[in-house]
Amino acid sequence: MPEWERVPLGEVVTPTQRTVEVNPGTAYRTIGVRWWGGGAYERQTIDGSQTAAKTLSIVHKDDLIINKIWVRHGSTAIAGADVHGCAASNEFPTFELDRTRVIPEWLHYLTQTREFWAECDALSQGTSGKNRIKPEKFLTIEIPLPPLPEQQRIVARVKGLLDKVEEARRLREEVESAVPNLLAAGRRQFFTPDSALIPLRTYVKSIENGWSPACETRPATRTEWGVLKVGATSFGDYRDTENKALPIGLEPRPELEVQVGDFLMSRANTPTLVGSCVVVTETKPKLMLSDKIFRFIFDKNQPPHPNYLWHALKSPFLREQIERAASGTSPTMQNISKESVLSLVLPIHSLDEQQAIADELDALSQRTKILETLKKQQALELQALPSAILAQAFAGAL
Repeated sequence: MPEWERVPLGEVVTPTQRTVEVNPGTAYRTIGVRWWGGGAYERQTIDGSQTAAKTLSIVHKDDLIINKIWVRHGSTAIAGADVHGCAASNEFPTFELDRTRVIPEWLHYLTQTREFWAECDALSQGTSGKNRIKPEKFLTIEIPLPPLPEQQRIVARVKGLLDKVEEARRLREEVESAVPNLLAAGRRQFFTPDSALIPLRTYVKSIENGWSPACETRPATRTEWGVLKVGATSFGDYRDTENKALPIGLEPRPELEVQVGDFLMSRANTPTLVGSCVVVTETKPKLMLSDKIFRFIFDKNQPPHPNYLWHALKSPFLREQIERAASGTSPTMQNISKESVLSLVLPIHSLDEQQAIADELDALSQRTKILETLKKQQALELQALPSAILAQAFAGAL
């Protein structure tokens, strides 16, 4: 680490007040300072009659401004051109920089570091929620102060790195929006209205639905009976944790117990989730269907490939049919009838073709899950990068 000078903040900034009297009938642009280095912003324009303050202080571009109460939460900023001329109350002390010793960008980045926030927190005093920092205490915080050319070099380096982080975020967002479309596009090529079509009842002999007694609010234990919630079928994979325990004294209905291999569909849900379906590959015992969940009984002579049907019912072609067939008075809760489900149409494919389509779409689904996991990891890494860059900058490692 270079041997930079460390000086109290008070050596490079000076408290300033550009006082104006508050008069009824005069408009004042008020200022705020966001937490965790989020910057200063214009809050609202008020009339002088709307504040009890007798005077306000005018903020200029490149002033250092803090919120006395929330400075411990990173409520510090270098004022930008967008807040030049705003009026601050005495809760927002303002400081003018000595430009012969420090550049605004150096303090801008410094006041966004966790180390600086921790210093502010340690100096804040008062009752919980009102831990104000005294301006004279704030000015005792020691900061690293390299020569101006070095400040300028490091600031340029930090800005360049943060710009790259922002570009990476933008690219990640583009990928994030594209990933769900990959699977939809894959399904669209196999399930289209241009094919020869047959109704779902060709494969589904009948549809059962369950029972929705008043249940406990907690999930069932492994030895208790429970009733599935609609969340069990809402997210693509079967979730047996989405259940409510059957109350003691209420007899279960074993014929409604969910079994491995069941094909389930949500009968009632939000417009985008009604008709969502899952194939049960494993489940805890003693869970029963609710009244809001259908179970398909396949025709033994002509059963479909379960994963083929799962992809079909999630394809844009079938989803459009489901959402058209759903009904209900509530815009947030729609229902679909058994007859409407049985009347859904899908392309004709032989069982061998169904197997091949299911295999291809299963592989694509797995790849999108991997991409989703990578996206989350990258999001966390990108979130941590700015703090790491600033920590290196003020340790002299850039």
